[in-house]
Amino acid sequence: MMKHYILNLNPTAKHEWDRCILRDPLTAKRPDIAKLIAEAVGADTGSYLVSVNIEVQVLEQAAVPQAEQLSLSFPEVSVPSQPQLREAA
Repeated sequence: MMKHYILNLNPTAKHEWDRCILRDPLTAKRPDIAKLIAEAVGADTGSYLVSVNIEVQVLEQAAVPQAEQLSLSFPEVSVPSQPQLREAA
């Protein structure tokens, strides 16, 4: 059985579960690996010792655009000095 998935790796993600995401390219759902193995085994009730061979071949890599830094230039503004306020006694 050949399946294709999109793998998204983000080592700087805020949450652990968002650092490595495997998704179906058509539905964007996360695959249930146990369900896929169960489908391959069949519908008979029981416990099975299974061997799972995962072969990974990168078909295409989409580059993540780097965050661009915007440089904002502010013109210098001269602020007239205000007279000092006297403290009330």
